[in-house]
Amino acid sequence: MTDRDQHRVREATLTGDPRAGLPRTEIAASWRRVAATGLDPGSGADIPPVGGAELERRRAASGLADLVPRLAESLAPVVDAGQLVVVADAEGRVLWRLGSSRVRRLADDLGFVGGSAWTEANVGTNAIGTALVLGTPVQVLGAEHFVESHTRWGCAAAPLVDPWTGRTLGVVDVSGPSRGMHPAELALVELAARLTSAELVARHRAALDRLRARAAPLLARLTGDVLATDHAGHLAASIGSRSPDRVALPDGLRAGRVWLPTLGDATVEPLDGGWLLRLEGGGHDGGPGTSVVLDLDGDPRLLVGGPSGSWSRTLSPRHAEILLALVGAGSAGRTAVQLAEDLFDDPGRTVTVRAEVSRLRRLAGSLLLSGPYRIAPGPTTEVRGDRTAALPRSSAPVVRRWRATV
Repeated sequence: MTDRDQHRVREATLTGDPRAGLPRTEIAASWRRVAATGLDPGSGADIPPVGGAELERRRAASGLADLVPRLAESLAPVVDAGQLVVVADAEGRVLWRLGSSRVRRLADDLGFVGGSAWTEANVGTNAIGTALVLGTPVQVLGAEHFVESHTRWGCAAAPLVDPWTGRTLGVVDVSGPSRGMHPAELALVELAARLTSAELVARHRAALDRLRARAAPLLARLTGDVLATDHAGHLAASIGSRSPDRVALPDGLRAGRVWLPTLGDATVEPLDGGWLLRLEGGGHDGGPGTSVVLDLDGDPRLLVGGPSGSWSRTLSPRHAEILLALVGAGSAGRTAVQLAEDLFDDPGRTVTVRAEVSRLRRLAGSLLLSGPYRIAPGPTTEVRGDRTAALPRSSAPVVRRWRATV
C-alpha cells in the first residue's frame, strides 16, 4: 500500500467511512483501543518527559544498561542509514536514543525525547506502545499512526523479554522519517531482541550452575524436603519427594518462615545467589477460607491469604488485566477468544492470550483453572484500586470497562 493509500484509509477509518478499505488487523485494533480512550487524532500528544535525575534512576532500575551496547552493535547498520535506535523501559519511557544529530532533532520535534512515555494511552498507535500491548514485534508506518503529527514517521519495535523471569524489561525500537524505513527493519529489530533474550538466559543458566555447585555439599548433609533455588525460583538442587522445576516466590522474601503456594509452609535461608527452602507440611492452595485480592493501587499486586499464611507478588500490567477480566467474569470464566477481546479488542490474538495465561499460572498455581479460564471456586475475590488512577498506561477494553463501572 502506498503512502497516499495509507492516508486515504486512515482518514476514511477515523471518520467512519469504510469505502477506502481497512488498515491491517493489528493497526485497526490499536486504533479502536486508542479511540476509546478519547485521544484526539488531530491534536498533539501531551508527553512531558521525566527529569534528568528520574531518567537516570529509571535507567539504573531497568536492568537494560549493560545490554544497550550489544543492541547498539546489532543495529549499527540502522544508525548508519540515518535511523534512530531507541531503548525504552517496560512502561514505554524512552531511556536511550542512538542516532545522528539530524534524526534526533526530528525526534525532538515530535517530543520523542529521553524520559518521554510512548504508550498507546498517551500518544496513540506507535511501535513502542503497541508492541508493549501485544507483547510481539510491531511495525507502524506513516499514516498507520493514530495521531496526525506522527504520520510522517515510521517505527519498528520488539519487546525485550527476560525468558528466565518472564519479565518484559522494555522495548527496542528503530524509528525515523517513514520514507527512509524499510520493511526488513522489523525483522532486524526482532532479531536484536531475540539475541538479547538468549544472552540473558545464558547468564542465568551460568548463575544457576554456580548455585548448584555451592548447594550440593550443603544438601548432602540435610534430610527432608529441601530445595535450593535462584532468586527467580528456578530449582538448582533438591532432596526429598518434592522438587518442582520452579517455585513461585513472594516479593521481598527474607530469611525466616514463609508460606508458598502449592508447597505450604517453609523455612527460608539465604544462599549466595539464591535461597534454601526447608519445606514443612503439605500445601494449601485455593480452598475454603482463601482470599484472592487484585490490588491495583500503584504497581499491580496479587495478594493471596488463607489458613496457612499469606503471599503477595507484583504483577505485570498484562497479568493484572487478565486477572481483572477473570475476577469480573466470576464462575463463568473467559475463553481465549473472549480474553483476546478483553485485552486487545482483537479476537484473533488467542496465541498471545494462551502464552500469557500460561505464564500467569506458573505464578498463581491452582488458583487458575482452564476450559474456560477462571479463578478456582472457593476463594473470595476482590479488586482494589482507584478507578481513575489504576493501570494508567493500559488501553485494554477490560480496563476501560472497569474504570467506567461505579
